[in-house]
Amino acid sequence: MGLKDRLALVTGASRGIGAATAKLLAEAGAKVIVNYNQNKEAADIVVENILSNDGKAVAIQADVRDKTQVDAMVKVAVDEFGPIDILVLNAGMKVPYNLFVDLTWDDFETKVMGEMQCFFYPLKAVIPSMIENKNGDIIGISSGLSRRPGPNFSAHTTAKSAVDGLMKSLALELGPHNIRVNTIAPGFTLTDATSWMPKDRVETIAKMTPLRRVGMPEDIASAIVAILSDQFGFMTGAYIPVSGGSLMI
Repeated sequence: MGLKDRLALVTGASRGIGAATAKLLAEAGAKVIVNYNQNKEAADIVVENILSNDGKAVAIQADVRDKTQVDAMVKVAVDEFGPIDILVLNAGMKVPYNLFVDLTWDDFETKVMGEMQCFFYPLKAVIPSMIENKNGDIIGISSGLSRRPGPNFSAHTTAKSAVDGLMKSLALELGPHNIRVNTIAPGFTLTDATSWMPKDRVETIAKMTPLRRVGMPEDIASAIVAILSDQFGFMTGAYIPVSGGSLMI
C-alpha cells in the first residue's frame, strides 16, 4: 500500500476513530505516533496492541490546542523516528448539543476556535518538513454535519465547515509540493463521544441509513488508510463521506 516505514502522527489517538486508525496504519507498515491529551492509560493500550502485532508505535502526550506542547511532541517524534510524512487530524472538541438560541457565546467560541486550534498547530508544526521533503499526506476528520446540518449541532456544523475550508485551501497550496490533503466525513459512529446517545435513537439512525447500520471506528479507519495508499495517489482536495449512505454528494 506504500505505507511501510512511513511515519504517521495521529492526533486524538487514544480511543475511537483515532485509536482504530493508529492500529490499522501500523498493520499497513507505518510507524505511528499515538497522540493523546489526558488518557495515558488508553494510549498505552493502543501502543501495546500495535507492538504485540510487530508494529512500531509510541504514545506522546500533547494538548494539540497548545502550540508549545505540539512543537515539543513533534520534536520528540522527529528525533526518535525521523520526519513525519502522514498527519491524521482526528482530535477535536466536545460537541455542545443545544439549539442555537440556547447556546452561549463561550460555548460556541470554545467549540469553533478549539476545533481550529486542533488543526492549526499540528499543521504548522508538520507542514514545513513535508515541503522540504516534497512528500506528505494530510487527512482531516470532519463530519457529515458540515454538509447536512442537524438540529442542536450548529456549533459543530460551523466548526467542521471551517475545517473543510481549511483542508481545501491547503490542498491547493500544498499540491505543488507533492503533499496531498483530503477530508474524511464520518457519519454517526459508535465511539465514546457518542455513547451518551440513547439506544433507541441509535437504532433509529441505523434504520434511516441506507446500509441499515451505524458506523464503527474501524469503518472510518479503513477509509483513511485506503486513501493514504498509493492507489489513491492522484486524489487531493476531496471530501469523502464514510456514512453508510446517510450523506450522498
